[in-house]
Amino acid sequence: MPKSQPIKPDPTAKAPAGKSAKITIGIVEDDTRARKMFVDWINRAPDFQVVCDFGSAESALAGMVAFAPEIVLMDINLPEMNGVECVRRLKPLLPNTQLVMLTVYEDDDHIYNALQAGATGYLLKEASRPELIAALQEVHRGGSPMASNIARKVCQSFQQKAPKDTSVTDGLSTRENEVLVLLARGFLYKEIAESLQIAVPTVNSYIRRIYEKLHVQSRSQAVARYSGENK
Repeated sequence: MPKSQPIKPDPTAKAPAGKSAKITIGIVEDDTRARKMFVDWINRAPDFQVVCDFGSAESALAGMVAFAPEIVLMDINLPEMNGVECVRRLKPLLPNTQLVMLTVYEDDDHIYNALQAGATGYLLKEASRPELIAALQEVHRGGSPMASNIARKVCQSFQQKAPKDTSVTDGLSTRENEVLVLLARGFLYKEIAESLQIAVPTVNSYIRRIYEKLHVQSRSQAVARYSGENK
């Protein structure tokens, strides 16, 4: 078996930029042409700036933490380590970064595995530039963008995998259940706070406890479990 080689930063990765008012984006995509296209698409949007891009999972793991982008677009079908495993490893290193899958795959296993790993959203590469920018805006507002057919597959997948003899929300408090219901309805954190007449930081605390109790890592996973049970 050949010896493993040390991980080297991707030469295409940009140097860390100064503090910007724009929402920072990272991209992990092995197709150079596609990566450049996404960089161009995003940088032409007034609210976003690509601060780093990588051609492999290994180079992203070696260099992404230094940039700490607010949102990462992650391809699944990467050489050697795939995007799902990269998300799983990046999540604890960048707990405040939202990781969104950008892929050609729409089968149940890829979707389920990506969300289990900690992905916030799941977009298909066939998405247009306006759809991609709108999805990034949704992620920044606290949403979990998915095409309607992908969202249906998520609900069906969790419905099939969830235990049938117990409710996934049995361990939640009354207030936590109220927060989860509003999350499932698509409310933003600010809207939840206004609806329940509590502060936004309090909403964040409830959501963290919901994640812990449901054993999930993102809003999309929590909503999918709730939606699967109540479909």
